[in-house]
Amino acid sequence: MAESATERASRGASTARTITLAAQRLADERGYDGFTMDELAEAAGVSRRTLFNHVAGKLDAVLGPPLELPASALEEFRAGGPHGDLVADLTALADAILDSHELEREELARARRLLNDNPKLLAATHQRFHALSERLVAEVAHREGASYGDHRARVAIGLLACLFDVSLTAFVQDGGRRDLAHHFDQSIRFARELFA
Repeated sequence: MAESATERASRGASTARTITLAAQRLADERGYDGFTMDELAEAAGVSRRTLFNHVAGKLDAVLGPPLELPASALEEFRAGGPHGDLVADLTALADAILDSHELEREELARARRLLNDNPKLLAATHQRFHALSERLVAEVAHREGASYGDHRARVAIGLLACLFDVSLTAFVQDGGRRDLAHHFDQSIRFARELFA
């Protein structure tokens, strides 16, 4: 029986995740410059060809694929949903992004260590975040209309990014009691209380 496109995509995503986890472990143990792509292929249990079918180089391997905006959640956001309140709807969109990625506490803690230890990784992450932020700013401006203003959209996305960062720290330090979405929702609630 032929493999469906969905099955191929799922297998590809699984292989990419395996590569990223192996790259992060190696970088954490040996430093970003402390391993070769051949050693990464071996650690991930894939051929060199498969490795380069999934990543362009070490930087992409360690960072993993960029965060994507799930199409259905984005459509709902563009239509003014799911709640009809911009902050609640941006929170729902962020939750959908989180739900579409496997985020383990240990992995996030390791990723934070790697970013703190390597300026190259930090710069690349910042670049990715900037691209995602610009896309979200455009989505907010489109949804809310020209009168909403680009500056206001940037403030909304910037505040949510700061709250997400605080939530990541709380999640990593939580010890397993609550998921990341809980911490993010709590941070949003605290911010609303502060700015009310």
